[in-house]
Parts: sequence; structure tokens; C-alpha cells
Amino acid sequence: MATATAKKLKIRPLDDRIVVTPAEAEEKTAGGIVLPDSAREKPQRGKVIATGPGKLMEKTGERGKMSLSVGDRVFYGKYSGTEVELEGETYVMLRESDVLAVEI
Repeated sequence: MATATAKKLKIRPLDDRIVVTPAEAEEKTAGGIVLPDSAREKPQRGKVIATGPGKLMEKTGERGKMSLSVGDRVFYGKYSGTEVELEGETYVMLRESDVLAVEI
């Protein structure tokens, strides 16, 4: 399932992969100190903008059901996925299993 953003960019994730728009890096610490670009942490959360059809099961040949859907806000590992830049926007492509939690 792809969103308008993903269709515009012609992104269609395969199998159990998802495309996430990462959240913005924090500009200030909890104490109010402004962080320079070089000291900002890489975001570990974002919003799902496209999902693949599901993993192809070896034994049955059927597709597994995706537990994530477009619009979900997710948390993922610090070094998970692959960052790609398309038309000036940065996206992260992950496998569904790389997602640690869904924000509720």
C-alpha cells in the first residue's frame, strides 16, 4: 500500500519492507542546550509512508500479513535500515522485523 508521497516518488517497497519518514533530530537537550548539526543524534523513530505486500512464505507460497500500516509511528534500531534520498527528501527503508515498537 503506497501513499500519495510514495506514489509521487514512485516508491513501492517489496515483500516485508517499509518506507519511513524519519522524525527530525532534536535541536536542544532536555536542559535547553542547543546542539550543533554534528552533535545531533540520528533519529530512531518515524512515520510509515509505504508498506510492501508482506513476506513470501517458503512452504506455502502465500504472503504473510503485515502488522504495520501506513501512518503508524514506529521506533527502530539506531543502525537499522538503509537511508535513501529521493527528490531532496530523506527516507529510511526497513524490514518489518527491524521495527522495535509502534507508538500508541
